[in-house]
Amino acid sequence: MKKYETIELESADGVGTIWLSRPRTHNAFNEQMISEITWAFEQFSSDDSIRVVCLRGRGRSFCAGADLNWLKSAAKYTHDENYQESIALAKCFYAIYTSVKPTISVVHGAAIGGANGLASACDLAFCTDDAVFSLSEVKIGVVPACISPYVIKRVGECGARDLMLTGRRIDGREAQAARLVNRSFKDMAALEEHLKSRIKMLKTGGPEAITQCKKLICEVSNSLTLDCAVEYTAKMIAEIRLSPEAQEGMAAFLEKRKPGWVKE
Repeated sequence: MKKYETIELESADGVGTIWLSRPRTHNAFNEQMISEITWAFEQFSSDDSIRVVCLRGRGRSFCAGADLNWLKSAAKYTHDENYQESIALAKCFYAIYTSVKPTISVVHGAAIGGANGLASACDLAFCTDDAVFSLSEVKIGVVPACISPYVIKRVGECGARDLMLTGRRIDGREAQAARLVNRSFKDMAALEEHLKSRIKMLKTGGPEAITQCKKLICEVSNSLTLDCAVEYTAKMIAEIRLSPEAQEGMAAFLEKRKPGWVKE
């Protein structure tokens, strides 16, 4: 198994947790952390024992965005060096977004700049009311380029113009209102309780059905015109109905029992 230095991996009861683990810098990311997050999501995606993946931060914050020392170095990079590093960052968000497992980001403390890309690329995002969000890139003369596809998918063009152009700070309750997160909670205890219930719910779905459902959402949202979706969706459901998992699921429903993948 790969050794990680800027993140920690845990797995228990079908849940894989990726902890951002640079608490002294509020989990600010650098080139190494970007690579390790990408590898970690790929590792959990290929692990059949993992049903749900959570992304969290150690210490006082989820993630403070890009590490300042890394930014100082990047300011001296050539165009090609900047491009290669940016490609690695973009691939990190893409690896999260395309994970075959359902993904959940848990935000507390600060979520600054690129941290919003990490959270937005996940299927679900939860936070505490006192969490602080900011897409602050314009404040230092750059733009939230690599995170924009995922943030815009979450908040829409109108919300993105507000948050990205102003770089203003919002708390968890406004982040929920803006749909940057699914729900905000008064404290971590309430968040943790909701997280457990959502994980339990996700684990009642067929593992392959969850994967195919994620693929369906991605294709319909990003690639297909409405007329092409007719053929694509009809073909998908016809094939899935014949799968062993679907056969078990439908049999369990008719027999009024839980399907084999539900371990409770």
